[in-house]
Amino acid sequence: MAALPVLALLLLLAWGGPRAAGQKRKEMVLSEKVNQLMEWASKRSVIRMNGDKFRRLVKAPPRNYSVIVMFTALQPHRQCVVCKQADEEYQILANSWRYSSAFTNKIFFAMVDFDEGSDVFQMLNMNSAPTFINFPAKGKPKRGDTYELQVRGFAAEQLARWVADRTDVNIRVIRPPNYAGPLMLGLLLAVIGGLVYLRGSNLDFLYNKTGWAFAALCFVLAMTSGQMWNHIRGPPYAHKNPHTGQVNYIHGSSQAQFVAETHIVLLFNGGVTLGMVLLHEAATSDMDVGKRKIMCIAGIGLVVLFFSWLLSVFRSKYHGYPYRYVFP
Repeated sequence: MAALPVLALLLLLAWGGPRAAGQKRKEMVLSEKVNQLMEWASKRSVIRMNGDKFRRLVKAPPRNYSVIVMFTALQPHRQCVVCKQADEEYQILANSWRYSSAFTNKIFFAMVDFDEGSDVFQMLNMNSAPTFINFPAKGKPKRGDTYELQVRGFAAEQLARWVADRTDVNIRVIRPPNYAGPLMLGLLLAVIGGLVYLRGSNLDFLYNKTGWAFAALCFVLAMTSGQMWNHIRGPPYAHKNPHTGQVNYIHGSSQAQFVAETHIVLLFNGGVTLGMVLLHEAATSDMDVGKRKIMCIAGIGLVVLFFSWLLSVFRSKYHGYPYRYVFP
């Protein structure tokens, strides 16, 4: 009878020993993985991964951290313009987290490029890029862990809201400073100051309705052509195909645009506006009939020509749009 407690103790030690050793080994592996990720994150906010790194650090347990992974195709021969634009926003988000005072090892940002980890794309049955997936600290990704790119867009602020939704980590997006706005404002103030200095006490020009109307029209045309979108997203001026050398000034998707495209649309809108002004003057001015007819014909020509070009740009971005005017 006295041997029973001793036997029970021996059995408990025999069963608990391997279990404790296994737990310790698991903690050591987890510590190594976290230290490795922290080391990489200290050098680069977005950790580049191939198939081996992805399977070891993202897919394989143990893991007590979430990993946001962007699956992309950034190599020039892939010609994925959206991938490059999404990558820029993703880098802004990752940098905002990395250099935040709230930065911890609770979440990491990573990237798998198709040319560096095609086996990962095959493993996940993925055939499109860019794609954002959250791999949670516990369990497998659920439906909501795949970011709805087509619905939300790829702005860093939208990605941050989705990350907060899936991980409870709130990231305040901090964009790099853009000095174009202050410079333009400074230039405008300098021009106004120069005019006031040159005109002296004669400030009648400030009450000139035509001048204010022209300034307001320029502002409206700039905004409707997409200047604010360029200021926020910072797109490239145009895209050059690395194989053919062909330069595209109009983006082929309705989700993005080039800076050159903004200038083209601004010109077309300006042409339509000028045509409408000429038509209005032809109908209301006191000039002789001959001049009014010329203005009317010129106005109709400008409206027809530039509106047709504007519609062509719209058709090239919204594929399948059935209507056209003069030009295809």
